[in-house]
Amino acid sequence: MPDCLFCKIARKEFGSAVIYENGDVLAFLDINPRAPGHAMVVSRTHSETLLDLPDEALAPLFEGVKTVTGMLQRALAPDGFTIGINHGKASGQAVDHLHVHVIPRFTGDGGGSIHTVVSNAEGRGWKARPKDSFSPSLKASSEAHPPKEALEEMAARIRKAQ
Repeated sequence: MPDCLFCKIARKEFGSAVIYENGDVLAFLDINPRAPGHAMVVSRTHSETLLDLPDEALAPLFEGVKTVTGMLQRALAPDGFTIGINHGKASGQAVDHLHVHVIPRFTGDGGGSIHTVVSNAEGRGWKARPKDSFSPSLKASSEAHPPKEALEEMAARIRKAQ
């Protein structure tokens, strides 16, 4: 795609701090990092979202993610990683080229888990149960969970779309 920023980076038409590349993928540091070493891995095949990525480009992309994660582990020794994709504008995707964020995480860094990104289950018709209706092992949880029946209903709906 001629005007795509990440395609331009992949073609070396636009500068970036490249940390890894091969014939299929390119990884570079995010210019708005959430942590030291925050990298993005992109396929050299232009696709806006995961659903647009040709099947043959999927494995090389995630092999690149694994390689970059290992490089960051060896270089920075983080305590963990948050790895994710903003898929579509509603999720915060700012560049219309699929990219996988690899964010090194450190104990006490102030970040949360992937579950802290969004909390709209109740707004989508899922009624959260009060904590006191949970089994004793779940009462310690700080989050309310949708009832099992709602999860089963959602799972059935998703399976029908296969």
